[in-house]
Amino acid sequence: MEIVAHSAPGFRRNPTYSITVKRFTGTVVVFFADAVIASTTHAKVLREQGHEPVYYIPFEDIYFEFLRPSETRTYCPFKGHASYWNVIASGDAARDVMWSYQDPYSEMAVIDKHAAFYPSKVRIDVTPASRM
Repeated sequence: MEIVAHSAPGFRRNPTYSITVKRFTGTVVVFFADAVIASTTHAKVLREQGHEPVYYIPFEDIYFEFLRPSETRTYCPFKGHASYWNVIASGDAARDVMWSYQDPYSEMAVIDKHAAFYPSKVRIDVTPASRM
């Protein structure tokens, strides 16, 4: 088996570790202090073993006018390096409410140019599409 140059070291060390990313059929809206800071019908839901599902929203559906880059950086051996953003809206502010893997490992390329939000810092309304 050939290892891709930009492949995740986490998967090389633990090939049975499970992370799946699928398109979410429905609407995801993110609120902070009663302001909508993201809204999409193109979210992806990432399911990682041992963690709650995380909704990743395309950059084009995030209202970056409410967000400022943070100094915070983290690393995941399965996804890569994450950057964070602070939020300011409706006279309120919070640190590190959103993160993104802007150059993810090849196995997680589907979340490139997408970001996720901490449900403990914002309100995330998830509405599945109705099935007829």
